[in-house]
Amino acid sequence: MQLGILGTGKIVQDFLTMVGDLPAIKLTAILSTPHSVERANDLQTNYDIDQVYTDYAALLADPQVDTVYVALPNSLHYNFSKQALVAGKNVICEKPFTLNSAQFAELAALALKKDLVLIEAITNQYLPNYQRIQSDLAKLGDLKIVDCNYSQYSSRYDRFKQGIILPAFNPKLGGGALMDLNIYNIHFVVGLLGAPTAVHYAANVDQNIDTSGVLTLDYPETKVVCIGAKDCDAPIKSTLQGNEGSIVVAGPTNTVESFTETMNGGTAEKVALNRHPHRMFAEFAKFEQVITTHDMTFVKQQLQHSKTVMAVVDAALADAGIELG
Repeated sequence: MQLGILGTGKIVQDFLTMVGDLPAIKLTAILSTPHSVERANDLQTNYDIDQVYTDYAALLADPQVDTVYVALPNSLHYNFSKQALVAGKNVICEKPFTLNSAQFAELAALALKKDLVLIEAITNQYLPNYQRIQSDLAKLGDLKIVDCNYSQYSSRYDRFKQGIILPAFNPKLGGGALMDLNIYNIHFVVGLLGAPTAVHYAANVDQNIDTSGVLTLDYPETKVVCIGAKDCDAPIKSTLQGNEGSIVVAGPTNTVESFTETMNGGTAEKVALNRHPHRMFAEFAKFEQVITTHDMTFVKQQLQHSKTVMAVVDAALADAGIELG
């Protein structure tokens, strides 16, 4: 994989600390705004990136770039991904894939038409601990309750209350608790249970954006609660409760660092299988493999997963009366 990275923000800086452990990924280019070019130059030096661009068209014209990693603000995912696909590049797009299902459907159709890889960078789906939960789910018997809480007081919330609207709380830029934190809970649940039969989002809405909220997903045999909050704190954990046992995940659903599995009348077993300390390692190891082997069967499978997630997002935002973009 010859990678062109879009952006120089926190997610890119975090990614770059890990990617050196994946030698099959070559850092071919990084795109920045003219305002951030000094930071891009520093990243180029520190992480041995071949080329710095401030012109997206020039990056897309670079024949050495075969894959673009879209790590930009949420509102830019659709447009920058589309341009990359039109230019014949594979695309890895950060979560949330797009702001709505219509944008996602257009990108997916374009990628499949051009036989290009398009895949969402959503960490939990690729973590060995999460995949073990998928395989162990049946051991819990009839799954009755799932409760995921990802509540983290935002350093930007105080400024938001003062009227300073940064991207994390800007509806025009796809901000809010659902898209930033609860989206991980949605992926976690959909990857286990598939599409829900009903969606309801009770959100705390301030200045037209959800600062926190309680998402409920209904399944024929299972009731799900997903909490995401940027205006308050709480212990971050998830529980899955069946009539024969339970699983408790300590920490957020984007890292799934470990979980404890307890069968009725049995002892608790702690499971920690993630092979690398960085949450993004497993997903990018898989992305490199998928792109190298051009595994379009896997791509279609993951696009179907993302489609279901985007449908939940659409329903939740509509239920809360929130408009993004």
